[in-house]
Amino acid sequence: MATENYSSDSFVRVGVQGGGCSGLMYQLDFDTELKEGDQVFEDNGVKVVVDRKSFLYLVGTELEYTGGLNGKGFVFKNPNANRTCGCGESFSI
Repeated sequence: MATENYSSDSFVRVGVQGGGCSGLMYQLDFDTELKEGDQVFEDNGVKVVVDRKSFLYLVGTELEYTGGLNGKGFVFKNPNANRTCGCGESFSI
């Protein structure tokens, strides 16, 4: 967030939208405005916000950052997903 000049009140918004090869895709953006029904979490000083609808799909999900051999980026570990695509960016329930 710092490299993109977001203010100190910015947070990471995590969501789910239709699409991808498995039916649902993860969405990850920076935001500054809370909306009604948002769920707010904080871990290691980073505020993470999930909208009400996405929260139903993401309950229990762990979001991890990896820098392994397959490249750097976030990995979603969603216990609710019945099927995921090969790249891990979409899932179905």
